Amino acid sequence: MPTPTAKPLYTPDRRTIEQTLMKRYMDWLFIKKGLYFRDYDDLWDWSVTDLEAFWESIWQFFDVQSHTPYQQVLFRPSDTDMIGVEWFRGATLNYAEHIFRHKATHQAANRPALLFASEQQPLTAISWATLERQVAAVAAYLRQAGVEKGDRVVAVLPNIPEALVAFLATNSIGAVWSSCSPDFGTDSVVDRFQQIQPKLLFAIDTYQYNGKFVDKVDAICDLSTHLPSLQEVIWVPYRPSTSKDWLTQLTDHTVGRTAKFVHWQDVLTTPTPDGLTFEPVPFEHPIWVLYSSGTTGKPKAITHSVGGCLLEHMKALALHQDVRMGERYFWYSTTGWMMWNYAVGAMLVGATLVLYDGAAGYPNLHVLWRLAETAQINHFGGGAAYYLACLRADIHPGQLAKLSALRTIGSTGSPLPPEGFRWIYTAIKPTIWLISLSGGTDVCSAFVGGNPLLPVYEGEIQCRMLGAHIEAFDEHAKPVRESLGEMVILEPMPSMPIYFWNDPDNDRYRKSYFTDYPGIWRHGDYIQITNHNGVIIYGRSDATLNRDGVRIGTSEIYSAVESLPEIADSLIVGLEQPGGRYFMPLFVVLREGYDLTDELVGRIKQTLRSQFSPRHVPDRVYSIREIPYTISGKKLETPIKKILSGMDASLATSKDTLRNPAALDQFTEFVQ
Repeated sequence: MPTPTAKPLYTPDRRTIEQTLMKRYMDWLFIKKGLYFRDYDDLWDWSVTDLEAFWESIWQFFDVQSHTPYQQVLFRPSDTDMIGVEWFRGATLNYAEHIFRHKATHQAANRPALLFASEQQPLTAISWATLERQVAAVAAYLRQAGVEKGDRVVAVLPNIPEALVAFLATNSIGAVWSSCSPDFGTDSVVDRFQQIQPKLLFAIDTYQYNGKFVDKVDAICDLSTHLPSLQEVIWVPYRPSTSKDWLTQLTDHTVGRTAKFVHWQDVLTTPTPDGLTFEPVPFEHPIWVLYSSGTTGKPKAITHSVGGCLLEHMKALALHQDVRMGERYFWYSTTGWMMWNYAVGAMLVGATLVLYDGAAGYPNLHVLWRLAETAQINHFGGGAAYYLACLRADIHPGQLAKLSALRTIGSTGSPLPPEGFRWIYTAIKPTIWLISLSGGTDVCSAFVGGNPLLPVYEGEIQCRMLGAHIEAFDEHAKPVRESLGEMVILEPMPSMPIYFWNDPDNDRYRKSYFTDYPGIWRHGDYIQITNHNGVIIYGRSDATLNRDGVRIGTSEIYSAVESLPEIADSLIVGLEQPGGRYFMPLFVVLREGYDLTDELVGRIKQTLRSQFSPRHVPDRVYSIREIPYTISGKKLETPIKKILSGMDASLATSKDTLRNPAALDQFTEFVQ
């Protein structure tokens, strides 16, 4: 982990700083508002103490277009409760409208709206004219189908242009979007969509992953029978050879059903005499429903506002990632992860969005790095697990391709350990700006992340983001520095959930964040705020180890253990035992050709003891086949702890939320 004297891996030079949007924003505050800030720390202090002035400045700096003016920036029904807070009362706006307002600038520069590639399709450009025409046609069809403002439109689609078209059309008419990736199991999708009673479903007939086609027709038909509110299903063909003939096979599935099945190509022929129009909605109108992982119980239907996500995405992507007009933005994701929604936000600040559908490792781990060069990507993002997989496979993207356009590397999903930082600066290029960020579905953005004005230190997130009043609380609920603490948010943010769907008394909402510290958001991570106001994430606080009263972040264990050449992956949990005893087993996945010998176990323990402390040393080390991960790439620590404590695996987690559900069987066997 970094120390106060650690040398930065990257430091922006003065010329680079002067060109950043963050610097332009600070200059704008001085010229327009008479506000002078010596450095980012001063700016951050102001942003979290004068909330109204800060968020109003974001509105003005990005020239947010409202159909009606706002009368009040911030309304708080209670000084001690974030739930019920309202922002920009009176304003009416549209998220999709702010994406299309850059159309003329892009067309004048002959820039595409989207770039798309997949396992089966080479890189293809989609023009702004094509995007606008398709969005207008789909929006017109939705209106004809009776979809109105506030109705829910859902999708089971891969990360393809049609998914973006469907979202923009849905948003343009004021309806509410929600999506799942086609690799979700049917029960998992039902658990999500049933809660919000959708009127219309966009669905794929087939999807491709790891070189294999997976048929989804039967699964989607089964899904439709579990959604009684559904009136139409729009089928999106995936394979180029797909014709409308296969729609005839749906006859048996539709007996007794009122849902109508329509082909995507027929939807695109809908007349649009008025072109693409935008329905203005109140700032607090829902934009989409995202879902918690559902590892324990039914997933929470987290609902965000149009205005909140609009402002947050502009702030995060332009100021904290320095995404500029005309640049190309890519984040490897599926439509079931909030990073898909976040990446779409890059279009708000004038970026061309790059989409990829398929496995990151097929046909090999080079595929996304080749895409980065071919598509001339400026901002490349992915999960920390992907970069660690490249590290372990000894991939050197900087030798594979020039990556001449690449300015930033983004990482999220789980903490990126120091060796991940080192790999990026040695294997990609030493001048890259690494943006490690952490936030979540809860705000569809990040609380802590990148800063173009600041150095990058090994293993450390650069800053607490503007408007995010983050602190680390000790056991006495007091803010601490340079020691482990519970991550809390002390002030509301516009992109916090407006509510959980179907939670009329906000009971689940309150229990999710506000039970430990009334009126203060507890996020569930253990963090350290460093001496230069950076942030280190130590993992989930409910999975954090607590040995002899000392809290230990699991990421420390993984960083040390996985640095050993024999270890491919690892997972550790702490189990409370009768009589106050504590048992801490470590599970490791060995690289091919290695065995878990007494010598290796001794070396694992010595590594942890020497790098950290005797408390970090596991009681036992076990070799297993694979570590279970969620679809978004997080190790399944807490559910494994519950299984090892005796809970049935089916109650500890939902297999549909896992990337490799068979990995759970090892732990069930372990208990037996």
